[in-house]
Amino acid sequence: MSTLHRVYEEQQQSPWLDNLRRDWILSGELDRWVERGVRGLTSNPTIFERAISSSDAYDEEFRELLANGLTIDACYWSLVITDIRGALAALAPVHQASDGVDGWVSVEVAPSLAHDSSGTLAAAIELHQRIAEPNLYVKIPGTVAGLDAIRGSIAKGIPVNVTLLFSLDRYAEVIEAYISGLEACAGDLSGVSSVASFFISRVDSAVDAALDEIGTPDALALRGRIAVAQGQMAWSLAQQAFSGPRWQALVDRGAKPQRPLWASTSTKNPDYPDTKYVDELIGPGSVNTIPDKTLTAFEDHGSVARTIDIDLPGAQATLDAAAAVGVDLAAISASLEDQGVASFAASFDSLIATLEARAEDLRS
Repeated sequence: MSTLHRVYEEQQQSPWLDNLRRDWILSGELDRWVERGVRGLTSNPTIFERAISSSDAYDEEFRELLANGLTIDACYWSLVITDIRGALAALAPVHQASDGVDGWVSVEVAPSLAHDSSGTLAAAIELHQRIAEPNLYVKIPGTVAGLDAIRGSIAKGIPVNVTLLFSLDRYAEVIEAYISGLEACAGDLSGVSSVASFFISRVDSAVDAALDEIGTPDALALRGRIAVAQGQMAWSLAQQAFSGPRWQALVDRGAKPQRPLWASTSTKNPDYPDTKYVDELIGPGSVNTIPDKTLTAFEDHGSVARTIDIDLPGAQATLDAAAAVGVDLAAISASLEDQGVASFAASFDSLIATLEARAEDLRS
């Protein structure tokens, strides 16, 4: 049994792949990842910008789309949806075998909609209807504006991956949006699903910089500890939220808990172990979406052991200690959210510019 299979079988955590490329679909590489134990896949505008701008595997389809008179923006979505359909097909057996728990593939709404509730909801409905596969997650940013779109999407029975979460307070609001969305959704809830993507390594990068600036021994002792502590407390928050009479009433209608998903799990600091944000966040009822390089490293020398709740009081004490030395996690989280939205928007704009240039080349 592979390391990835062991994570799922022994620890009830689902390892997903945080990347997608056309050549992986065409060559069967994505199928091999699934055979090795990958149970889902996530994408975002940055992933597609890298994939499309660095490969000629998209040129044939792009040329046909241009010949049919599609705009560059429409071409982008067609290229992306072709890749998403390929991934959906590769993960469909996992989705069926797990009774809808895993086998999900995520596609994100346009980054320009991050602060537009009604626009995000309309885009989620359009993607859900256009792709029309049972294992599709529509990815919606967990911004303030995104909360209403998340609630509205769930109320319409649209499975959602909530992305760009950096704080426990916002995560609590996302959980409430999911639960209230389920309560507003008519009929059987067994086909409605959601994950909440809680970003990890980006938090440590930002907090470590703040700790270095503070510079005291107590501050420096906290370097590399805050992101994991936040993830552990996020997992604990989910355990509490998806229990009790209110939740049981939804379970009786077929509802599934919204699982926390660890995102941004590649190690940014070379001084830290390359599997740090996988090894230290393993536990039941969670997902870790992992870039292929980190996933390969974890297969080679990762540790398969339950760590998510090894010391929850200690995790809370770590967060309290950060506040005590002067770290403003709320401000850092807000800044990271803004940076995340801007980064995805920049990737989208860069890809559109690349497609416009490539269109000129293909026409000539």
